[in-house]
Formats: sequence, C-alpha cells, structure tokens
Amino acid sequence: MNKNLTKDDYRHFLIEIKQRIREAQYSALKAVNKELIGLYWDIGKKIVEKQDWGKSIVETLAKDLQAEYPSVGGFSSANLWRMRNFYLNYKASEKLAPLVREISWVKNIIIMEKCKDDLEREFYIKMTRKFGWTKDVLIHQIENKSYEKYLLNQTNFDQTVPVKYQNQAKLAVKDEYTFDFLELGEEHSEKEMENALVSRIKNFLSEMGNYFCFVGSQYRMEVDDEEYFIDLLLYHRKLRSLVAIELKVGKFKPEYAGKMQFYLSALDSRIKLDEENASIGIIICKEKRRTTVEYALRDAKKPIGVATYKITQLLPKELMKYLPSKEDIEKRLNDLG
Repeated sequence: MNKNLTKDDYRHFLIEIKQRIREAQYSALKAVNKELIGLYWDIGKKIVEKQDWGKSIVETLAKDLQAEYPSVGGFSSANLWRMRNFYLNYKASEKLAPLVREISWVKNIIIMEKCKDDLEREFYIKMTRKFGWTKDVLIHQIENKSYEKYLLNQTNFDQTVPVKYQNQAKLAVKDEYTFDFLELGEEHSEKEMENALVSRIKNFLSEMGNYFCFVGSQYRMEVDDEEYFIDLLLYHRKLRSLVAIELKVGKFKPEYAGKMQFYLSALDSRIKLDEENASIGIIICKEKRRTTVEYALRDAKKPIGVATYKITQLLPKELMKYLPSKEDIEKRLNDLG
C-alpha cells in the first residue's frame, strides 16, 4: 500500500465503492422486478384473450408451465388467476399501469386484493415506492387505514409551511393514530400515556411514520425564568424540523393551539439550528370536533396539526363523510409524485 495513503483515505475509498455496488445491485433488482411484472402482465393479458376457452385453460397452463420450468416459482394456477385479475384491474388505467412496475409482485397483490378502488391503490403503491415499505409494513398500513387518515388530517400547513415542504409535512401528520401496542385501559392519564409511548418508542415512531427520530420527553425550556415542558419532542429528518407533540386524554380545546404556538416560537428561537426549518406541532387528543379544530387553526401562524388517537384499529364510520371528493383526492395523490 502506498505510504502516502492513510487508513482514513482507504476507508472513505472503500465506503464509496461499497455504495456504488449497492446502487448497482438496487438498479439490477429494479430492472428484474420490472421485467417480472411485465411478464406477469403479458401472461394475464393472454389469459384474458383466451378466456372463451373456459376456466380449465388456466389449470392446464399451470401444469404445463410448472413441468417446463420446475425451478421457477410463480406459475401455480392461483398465481395465474392473479395475473389475469392484475391485468383486468389495471389495463384501463394510464396512471396505474406504469406505477405497478415500481413495486414487487407480492406487494402489488396485497394492494390489489385489499384495496377497494384505484385511488386507494395509487396511494399505497406510491407510498410503498416512496418509503420502501416491506410486505408486513404495507399490510399494517392498509389494516390501519392510513389512506383515510392521510386524507382526513387537519393541519394549517397550506398557510404556514413553505410550498416545497407542504406535501411531506402533510404526510407526517395523520388524522388519527393507533396506539394498540400500549398496555393501557380506556381510562388513563396523560402521564401514563406519555410513559407508555416512551417505553414503546420503536412502536411509537413506527406509528408516527417515516423519518421521525426521538429527541426527548418532558423536554424542558426556560422562558423569563419560567420552566415549560413539551410532552414529547421528535425530529423529522426529511423536513429537517423539530416536531413538538402534546398529548391530551380528553377533547381538543382551542386554547391548546395557542399553547402549541408558544412552544413552537420558543423552539424556533432557542433550540432550532440555523440550517433547520421551522418547528412543527402535533396535538394528539382523545377526541376532537372538526369545525372547532378548523377555527382554532385558521389564523394560527405556526404549523400545527391536530389528531386523535385510538387504542384499537377501527376507523369510526362517522368520519367517512369527511373524506374529500374524488377530484380532491386525485389532486392530493398527484402531489405525492
């Protein structure tokens, strides 16, 4: 080894080479996946074209393909039927037909079979691609109604967050959080809830969403010789923002927004680094009235979202009437990229 080459020089060189190898491997996997989805699409299309031959053609084709390619999986009769349904579901959609090639076959099947319409499917395909969700995470997100919670969320981000960060900020706040991993009864105090969330911090951050990091609980700030404590302080890596969380075991009250504005002003003035973006607040309550939240946030100058929490995974039926129109949903999904 060259005498002028230090160990640090070589370590950085090795890191660069390993990163390039990983990039090449990922690109190769993406290319293979696109080819596989393309193959399954074509097989599904050909089965549809020959469907007048009767259902038995699928069973016969499965046996012949498995005999011809014994070392290749994916040619069971059940999977061939999925290919047919896959083609039928997406053939008329100019938007989704290319998108489905961006995620794996297994995740496509989960989304196709568990989601009821193309808008919901578009959301989960884009989110899976954007955040690299595993199969288990995807199933959890669908069962946890993340699509509806994204559409229902109440924030003032359109007025308080720079345009280039608005979509990411909206993704960071759900309308309702599911804390079913907590061992809490229906009656519990804010302190008990906070302690339980901190003790299950990995589950809590997973439920909050991607890119959140834990900073501290009962985060202390001093203003005019008075102490103030934020229930939970997180950091969002993508937004590059501190995120203050206030927990309330009762109904949302308008004064909570004022208190959160005070916390955010103090964080921005005393804690935030110069290169970071403005802090964001999330008030998580047991209950909220949507019109009350709307009025409380309308003239707020700091970015705040108001959410509820449940210990169970069920989305109340009465919330469904607040879902936006199809046109509004399409616009929000287009913003996801």
